[in-house]
Amino acid sequence: MEITLNHFLIVSAILFALGIFAIITRKNAIMVLIGLELVLNSANINFIAFSRFGGLNFEGHIAAIFVIVLAAAEVAVALAIILNIYQNYRHIRADEISELMK
Repeated sequence: MEITLNHFLIVSAILFALGIFAIITRKNAIMVLIGLELVLNSANINFIAFSRFGGLNFEGHIAAIFVIVLAAAEVAVALAIILNIYQNYRHIRADEISELMK
């Protein structure tokens, strides 16, 4: 059995659905970030799959590397914000925070 583009798209769709589900249903800010990472990884799978099955060019690989760098920067900033929220409120429930500083 050969792995085709459909296999990659199915895995990517499952990851995307799980990521959106985690973003919508979780109250913990860390879990929301994990859901966002799942969504970004599903986009990376799509970039690589379409690059491989669309003509062996490297534009998809470059886009995936750019998304990985963007995700690393997003995690660094988001974790700094979450630490600031915890320092001020002693919890990280994202739905109960109306302002960052008291």
